[in-house]
Amino acid sequence: MRRPPLVPGGRRVDLHTHSFFSDGVLSPEDLVARARLKGLAGLALTDHDSIEGVERAAAAAIVAGIDLVPGVELSSSLDGLDLHILGYYVNPDHPGLRERLEEFKQERRDRIVAIVGRLEALGAVIALERVLALAGPGVVGRPHVAQALLEAGLVEHQEDAFRRFLGAHGPAFVPRPAFSPTEAIALIHAADGVSVLAHPGPQLAESIVEGLATAGLRGVEVWHPHHTSGTSRRYQALADRLGLLETGGSDFHGEHRSLDLGDVGVPILLLERLKEAAGVSG
Repeated sequence: MRRPPLVPGGRRVDLHTHSFFSDGVLSPEDLVARARLKGLAGLALTDHDSIEGVERAAAAAIVAGIDLVPGVELSSSLDGLDLHILGYYVNPDHPGLRERLEEFKQERRDRIVAIVGRLEALGAVIALERVLALAGPGVVGRPHVAQALLEAGLVEHQEDAFRRFLGAHGPAFVPRPAFSPTEAIALIHAADGVSVLAHPGPQLAESIVEGLATAGLRGVEVWHPHHTSGTSRRYQALADRLGLLETGGSDFHGEHRSLDLGDVGVPILLLERLKEAAGVSG
């Protein structure tokens, strides 16, 4: 993975993290505490389809002296392709956003009920109650099903669960209800946020990013644990050509789950540019 350049002594931020309000391990307060321990100047909380942890993270960040970016990661799909849109500086009190996220929560629960039913038909029986308990206060998703399968001894690890059952071509896969990236972008902007395409990856056609930019997309996540040096360079060039913001982050979910918080080393300059785009002072 290519890391963005840091000047000597430069301050770092992490613009992509998750708490237990989606599929992360830590509470918002513990996430902020870890950011302080790692010496980060800024942190974006971007839970999947949830803003429930933002208020708690913001309160903890004031005490810790860390710049907290209220965010969300919206799940969407385009022609069968999963695309995630990050929303930075969204207004967590925006009625339209809150209403749509409540719909997402119910859609996710309905989807998990259907997945558990398919698993039972395949002989891989797990308790729905256990999956919901693993999700805790946050939105439930396939990683919680994978963990329940692991606990039941039905798979060797979470990746095995997705390979055998839960992946897009798996026998227990249930697609999400349709929600397009252009709808996600519009929702983020309606809530006064800045839209950024999350972890586009090495295989995504540039024409898709171009189309999203035409629909109003404001930025692209250049630095991510799943991006090689070549992928990061490619998206830097694309962002420059399309006039998009560059962002990056660890996509932190918990210790020992991919990179640790702040390990991508995103310079604070990117946060300052994000603030400018959002019209945020300070």
